[in-house]
Amino acid sequence: MNRLYFGDNLKWLSDRKEFPEASVDLVYLDPPFNSNADYNVLFREPSGQVSQAQFHAFTDTWSWADAADTYHQFIDNCPNVAVVEMMEAFHSFLKNSPMMAYLAMMAPRLVELHRVLKPTGSLYLHCDPTGVHYLRMLLDEIFGATNFRNEIIWKRTSAHANVIKKFGAVHDCILFYSVSDDPKWNQQYAPYTDDYIETFFDQVDEKGRRYFRRDLTASMAHASSGQLYEWRGIRPPPSRCWAKTKENMDRLEAEGRIHWPKKKGGMPRLKMYPEDLPGVPFQDI
Repeated sequence: MNRLYFGDNLKWLSDRKEFPEASVDLVYLDPPFNSNADYNVLFREPSGQVSQAQFHAFTDTWSWADAADTYHQFIDNCPNVAVVEMMEAFHSFLKNSPMMAYLAMMAPRLVELHRVLKPTGSLYLHCDPTGVHYLRMLLDEIFGATNFRNEIIWKRTSAHANVIKKFGAVHDCILFYSVSDDPKWNQQYAPYTDDYIETFFDQVDEKGRRYFRRDLTASMAHASSGQLYEWRGIRPPPSRCWAKTKENMDRLEAEGRIHWPKKKGGMPRLKMYPEDLPGVPFQDI
């Protein structure tokens, strides 16, 4: 289904017909960060009025006077007792502050997003350092602390010159949570940099292509009969066997993929080129 929903996301998420439980694979949200920035109004309600949530989101200034009703409705109606207790704990020390107003806006939306996600689903919440610690505690209660996956650091700008008595703020945070311990995951990779290739692909073949040497032996623990043989007069050390069959070893040698050490009697190794590998797995920075 490809569909764009127009309006306050909480109203749509609360519609059980449009968004039944466990119906969504992936959520990415980039809510306002309570950073006092000004943004453009993106939508209006069918009546033509700007929704209260959107008005405060896109002036990014949060007032408890406007959030109090939302907070109390959430406390009275949220079925998750642990989340209610967390919000009450926040209120006990944040008082009626702009940050508390911001959390009062976020909590009901995060609860609904958890409801609509499939057991294999994941959520990515984009925020900044001023609120990430509160949001992480809130998400720990909603999704479960064991389903926290990563706090991803995204450098969003270059260095600031006008920094006074503190370090420059150049990053945002992305909190990654899954619904269960078995989320759907498609591993992503970054291309190898030239420096990485020069460092780790430390051999050069006759055509000038860089490669590294990979072990061609494996543990005997799960060896099959096709891995137990002598090849080119060489046998693996005790407790080791060949990782590939004799036919595959012959094919690799014919393709020029075997690295032979200069030392007599040395173990042959497999030439691994950059294009043989998918790249560097993305990290959390």
